[in-house]
Amino acid sequence: MSKPRPEMIAETRAKLIAAARHAFGTVGYAQSSMDDFTAGAGLTRGALYHHFGDKKGLLQAVIQEIDAEMTARLNRVSSSAPTRWQGFVDECVAYIQMALEPEIQRIMFRDGPAVLGDISQWPSTNGCIAALSRSLSQLKADGVIVDVDEEATARLINGASSHAALWIANSDDPQETSKRAVQGFRTLLERLRVKGP
Repeated sequence: MSKPRPEMIAETRAKLIAAARHAFGTVGYAQSSMDDFTAGAGLTRGALYHHFGDKKGLLQAVIQEIDAEMTARLNRVSSSAPTRWQGFVDECVAYIQMALEPEIQRIMFRDGPAVLGDISQWPSTNGCIAALSRSLSQLKADGVIVDVDEEATARLINGASSHAALWIANSDDPQETSKRAVQGFRTLLERLRVKGP
């Protein structure tokens, strides 16, 4: 008995994304070929064109998958913190530190911007800014941070964390750069806190 069409389509997409993710993560976007993806998935080039249009479309799908996984991880980081403020800081720092992970470093912070353009213009960025704005609004309501424009501050934090991750990913010494970036970022965030009497 054959599988229902929607299930077959989802399986084909998943196979192509998994094969592309492996290739992009190991040899990089420029060095991987459409044959790598199709052979790895046991599918034809026609299937790739049908589902993703081209190699760039496949990269976008891989980035969406990794981005969703990163978001889930960051949510776990913030929800396990003892306070809302600590969760906010931990989540921001964890995002920056993810640039040390080889697959994320190569796909999200090297090849992604090189192929798809400025990371601040990616569709997922608006969701990140909205989530940051909500967190800032809650922190402000709790009296933890000073009175700020949530959207403006969210955009600045998003830009700083993205730039820090790009700096780490493209650094000659990512570990050392990460230490410096995290220290600087923590100092910036600390300026938002309401100072005690």
